[in-house]
Amino acid sequence: VSLFSGVGGFEQALNKLGGKCVMASEFDPNAKIQWNQIAYEILYGEKPKGDVREINENDVPDHDLLVAGFPCQAFSVAGKRLGFEDTRGTLFFEIARIAKEKRPKILLLENVKGLIGHDKGKTIETIVRILNDIGYTIDFQVLNSKYFGVPQNRERVYFVCVKDELIDRESWKIEGTNVVAKAKKRLSQIEGIKTFNFDWPPQTEVTTRLRDILEDNVDEKYYLSEEKT
Repeated sequence: VSLFSGVGGFEQALNKLGGKCVMASEFDPNAKIQWNQIAYEILYGEKPKGDVREINENDVPDHDLLVAGFPCQAFSVAGKRLGFEDTRGTLFFEIARIAKEKRPKILLLENVKGLIGHDKGKTIETIVRILNDIGYTIDFQVLNSKYFGVPQNRERVYFVCVKDELIDRESWKIEGTNVVAKAKKRLSQIEGIKTFNFDWPPQTEVTTRLRDILEDNVDEKYYLSEEKT
């Protein structure tokens, strides 16, 4: 099940691994035309459901994996960073509502790096506590797209959450002093926190650069006007 699907980024990867999406949801409350829904239907042949807040959790098909890149503007350094005070920030609870009822084996969640330090760490603490409370053992890490074949410096935090009965708990192996290490040290002090160590891919080599994908000849109709430049 794919929530906050956009144009189906998770689907691009998971379908190649033999996955089948049994339900998708995408909705932009500020858009007169739901362009993402239109693009998604063109790409995957099925129109996604609308506002996740209007989806009854009992109507969600059974599934093994729930993926969600839940709205990030409330936590992003590019936004006002209102967090859960922003209505977009509260959409995380819709993920928890569905996961609590349907109990998929794994949740794979994604958001901006700024989520980790938002509100002095209170936001990520709330997320971890809720995921633990609904029956999931978790790990998280910041991954940068530049190490995975995309010529873009784009850091995102990923949460891998496994149903408690399917994973052995273990304390986080914390290395370094980066924002993830600091957050894990702080969160590890929570009594009864349920964690494990996911085998995250290495981030050591940039293999694709912008010059590798740029076209040599571009029609002038795509140029910015002199006024804008």
